[in-house]
Amino acid sequence: MPTTAIIVPCRLESTRFPRKLLHLIRGKPLLLWVAERIAAQAPEFPLYFAVDDERLRAVVAARGFKAILTSPAHASGTDRLAEANRTVQADRIINVQADEPLVTGRQIRELARLINGIVPMATLATPFRRLVDFNNPNQVKVVIRRDGRALLFSRASLPFPRDLGPATDDAWVAANPCYKHLGLYAYQAELLEKFSSLPPGRYEQIERLEQLRVLENGYDIMVGLTQDPTIGVDTWEDAECFERALGGGNKA
Repeated sequence: MPTTAIIVPCRLESTRFPRKLLHLIRGKPLLLWVAERIAAQAPEFPLYFAVDDERLRAVVAARGFKAILTSPAHASGTDRLAEANRTVQADRIINVQADEPLVTGRQIRELARLINGIVPMATLATPFRRLVDFNNPNQVKVVIRRDGRALLFSRASLPFPRDLGPATDDAWVAANPCYKHLGLYAYQAELLEKFSSLPPGRYEQIERLEQLRVLENGYDIMVGLTQDPTIGVDTWEDAECFERALGGGNKA
């Protein structure tokens, strides 16, 4: 029974980018880029893929990765993680997204460090540098307490510079605590198993941010900061951006 394991929730269908995990980038499915990246960057952690379709299982299993077939009816990746961990039975679970092909070992190890304390959930954030990104509702913001715990997640531009208003610029964003939330999480097993039974939060439903359910039900989330660049592949354009990031090489 592993103490800490990485579990990657994988869903075949995607609204904005149909079957993106099977999308070929330089002849290799996106999911396999992610699998090989995690294995290379953080080989010290057992790695599992929680998949909802045999085609996804076949992709990773053909390269020797462990896959657990889970129900396609899950409402969220967190529910899929919980089902998979009933097989893995790890005490602490690191959730790397299946569409994050540039995840780093530093990020994974920081999550492992954060979840090793008393707080039952952890995640990562990175500083915003540009106003256009800070104002983009698809880039989620996190406000962080002095003790490193999350105060709030929102799609709104928080903190809002009241005294500047439209005069806000890139320099202000870079100089102030403006943090972009990254979709990397870690859970202690008890909270992960309990998550789906927690009542959905009012703010969760308004913002469509699942992590708000944890805060609204009285649990804390630790937030670690990272400077490592990431590319979450949500669209065709993101996939092209990742391919450009590969440069002339053939490895993620």
